[in-house]
Amino acid sequence: MSENCNQNCSGCGENCADRKEARTDFREKPHELSNIKKVIGVVSGKGGVGKSSVTSMLAVTMNRLGYKVAILDADVTGPSIPKAFGIKERPEGSDYGLYPPKSKTGIEIMSINLLLDNDTDPVIWRGPILGNTVKQFWTDVIWGEVDYMFIDMPPGTGDVPLTVFQSLAVDGIIIVTSPQELVSMIVTKAVKMAEMMKIPVFGLVENMSYFKCPDNGKEYKIFGESHIEEIAERHNLKVLAKLPIDPRISAACDKGIIELFEGDWFGPLSKALEESEAKGLE
Repeated sequence: MSENCNQNCSGCGENCADRKEARTDFREKPHELSNIKKVIGVVSGKGGVGKSSVTSMLAVTMNRLGYKVAILDADVTGPSIPKAFGIKERPEGSDYGLYPPKSKTGIEIMSINLLLDNDTDPVIWRGPILGNTVKQFWTDVIWGEVDYMFIDMPPGTGDVPLTVFQSLAVDGIIIVTSPQELVSMIVTKAVKMAEMMKIPVFGLVENMSYFKCPDNGKEYKIFGESHIEEIAERHNLKVLAKLPIDPRISAACDKGIIELFEGDWFGPLSKALEESEAKGLE
């Protein structure tokens, strides 16, 4: 029991031996026709670090390994997943719920952009509506059999990430960073939020880590020297991957052909995800 305990167990997030009441579980159940085995949130403390492209490539990697993969695009005000996969058709519905569109290789995707009249229409909604929309993507969409669901989260620690952590059965998160100095503070905020919400942090992915010159093969640190190892050690986390600055990635996303892109950066990460099936996320 904490020395500052006020005996109000219902409003406490601590798992102490003296707890008098069970902590309330606010998690929503997925659609009754959905069977989702692993849910991995892909988060970033700030925008512009390539979180959506990392989510897309990670989903493609696991799909190529033979797993049934889905992406829930929770970045409601800045959805970009459908464009990366070249998906424009609306979800089909029935009396039972919504069926998510599938990519060319069978990845199921649900995003607010697939429900708008025009994909360039802004989503000007308040926080509670954004959160409820994400919950409906979980409860009202018939995902079917899914081995890995990746949730593309909005940047920061606002309403939607809070809703996802509280309402969805998230098994763990992957934090996407970049090499800039301020990343240490940003990552720390994301890690602390995950700790407060009792969500395991699976590890870190550093995007835009370096640029490999096609002319001489040398690697250049465009955004300065990486501090990812120091940050990972400070928080007792794993560095899961380091991705280069590669114009072909953004070009593939812009053309909707991310599934055709070849890259071998996610080998160790995919193996770690597979191993987590047996031992669970730590």
